[in-house]
Amino acid sequence: MANPYRSSQGLSARPMANTDEIQLRIDPIHADLDEEISGLHKQVTQLKHVAQEIETEARIQNDIVSDLQLLMSRAQAGVKNGLKRLNRSVDLQRSNHVLQVIIFGLLCFTIVYLWSKHFKR
Repeated sequence: MANPYRSSQGLSARPMANTDEIQLRIDPIHADLDEEISGLHKQVTQLKHVAQEIETEARIQNDIVSDLQLLMSRAQAGVKNGLKRLNRSVDLQRSNHVLQVIIFGLLCFTIVYLWSKHFKR
């Protein structure tokens, strides 16, 4: 198989350089390279420690958020169960109330009926 970068004259194209690479030109006459390199090394070390602290803090906060989500889901389930019980008790009270009203009405009707029978004689 022929090289796709090869021209008809037999020359080949240069491969592309890695785009992540940075070229740095330092003039050794005007700067002390060892001090510059050690300063950069210290800064890289500090940045590495900061990144590790950020990662640790993010992990801790993610754990806290997960715990809060679990707590909220449990609380939501508890509130849902409480509302079910409350609705059930309200329904029972309504049915008892309706029964009490019916009994009261029958009792009043019976009293009025008996009173009217008693005074008709």
